[in-house]
Amino acid sequence: MDEVPPDAAAADALVLFPSTNLRYLTGYTEEPGERHFLLFVTADADPVFLVPELSGEQVRAESVVDDVRTWADDEDPVAAVESVLAELGLAGDDRDDRDADDAPPHVLVDDAMHARFTQDLRRALPSATWGLASEVLADLRVVKDDAEIAALRRAGEAADAVVRELRRDGDDLVGTTEAELATHIEERLVANGGTGVSFETIVGSGPNGAMPHHTHGDRTVEAGDPVVLDFGTRVDGYPSDQTRTLVFGDDSPPEGFREVHRVVREAQDAAVEAVEPGVTTGAVDAAAREVIEEAGYGEAFIHRTGHGVGLDVHEEPYVVADGERELEPGMVFSVEPGIYLSGEFGVRIEDLVVVTDDGCVRLNRTDRDWRTD
Repeated sequence: MDEVPPDAAAADALVLFPSTNLRYLTGYTEEPGERHFLLFVTADADPVFLVPELSGEQVRAESVVDDVRTWADDEDPVAAVESVLAELGLAGDDRDDRDADDAPPHVLVDDAMHARFTQDLRRALPSATWGLASEVLADLRVVKDDAEIAALRRAGEAADAVVRELRRDGDDLVGTTEAELATHIEERLVANGGTGVSFETIVGSGPNGAMPHHTHGDRTVEAGDPVVLDFGTRVDGYPSDQTRTLVFGDDSPPEGFREVHRVVREAQDAAVEAVEPGVTTGAVDAAAREVIEEAGYGEAFIHRTGHGVGLDVHEEPYVVADGERELEPGMVFSVEPGIYLSGEFGVRIEDLVVVTDDGCVRLNRTDRDWRTD
């Protein structure tokens, strides 16, 4: 891409594609597809939706955008895109009327936009410079309002309910496969008020737990296995994301497990305690990492301490080493340190927290111990 101006706020236009950014600005949800489905936003004109004719009536009924234009399957959608760009003064005759000294337009495109649509925009605006929508939308989305926090809280409550059920039924879960346990968890999330899953459920038993993003397989959960359980659901589009590491069937986990679990729990507590307005994300990461490093497991903590959660499960703020973003009330993110011993087991404990005026509160309330009932 061409070099972009340093100030994203100086952008001439924002062009969005079916994504969480589109939902955030318009209230409309659409799955990405092969048809041109675009929202154009400029500072000086009302936003314009350009959508397939088959979607027009629904978009008019369900979005907050008044100007909804359509193109038919027997028409050229690129010509329709060019027409909108020209009308907004970004291309064509309207652009030609500007002074010769005017800078070319700077356009921010949706981070999730498929390459074919970005290429169409580039051909329509050959002199433009380009950036990503997140350059402006990330700072809008990073602080959640009361309705967003309420949805995140309800999603967390659904996940909490499932954790309590897993603890209660621990002995009965011995002998199931990881895949069977994942299916059970997903069914219980829905039964407890959630809508689907917010990401693919992780059930990492025994040595599989040492792979942070192992999902689930055909390994059988044995008595005494540490099992990393990372799952969530959605409420009103907002997800939960919680991890507990439990031992089912008996109180005899592998040698060293109790110590590792204690260290991870203390690291998580230290990071949560560090959260307050004005603190940087790097300081929160450091609070967790220091506990793990002092215990001698620094090289086994192989990921960031957390990530923001909103309409996307992973979004700003990212709680990473040396992160410079300062926390603000209303930010919501995970705190999830972990230790992973290859070939043996893994331990991760994760809660979502929301920053308050003087600290934070957890959106997950279940016991963080490894023992089941």
